[in-house]
Amino acid sequence: QLVESGGGLVQAGDSLRLSCAASIHTFTDCNMGWFRQAPGKEREFVAAIDWSGTSDYYEASVKGRFFISRDNDNYMVYLQMNNVKPEDTAIYYCEGDSNWGRLLAGLNAYWGQGTQVTVSS
Repeated sequence: QLVESGGGLVQAGDSLRLSCAASIHTFTDCNMGWFRQAPGKEREFVAAIDWSGTSDYYEASVKGRFFISRDNDNYMVYLQMNNVKPEDTAIYYCEGDSNWGRLLAGLNAYWGQGTQVTVSS
């Protein structure tokens, strides 16, 4: 129900935009977020946006570099990644939930298969 795309191999300092196509019938009521999991590490929260697209929230290490957005008309969510760093290397997952607290906690009703982002130094 969520399909991510846009990952790839980039160099440090480059920009990349991840996309998430949703086929959730309640998408316009669903808060959406991006999570990531690096090799050998636990999955972590990256960014979230509320159902209306008016409020967003970021993990401290990406704030000011990553920007989350959504297009409710086309059932899409995006993560614009600027000035990427090697530590951003991970599989990025698009996830969603109707409850904001559950979304931030990673206890989501919807998630995708992920897209790999690799940043070389």
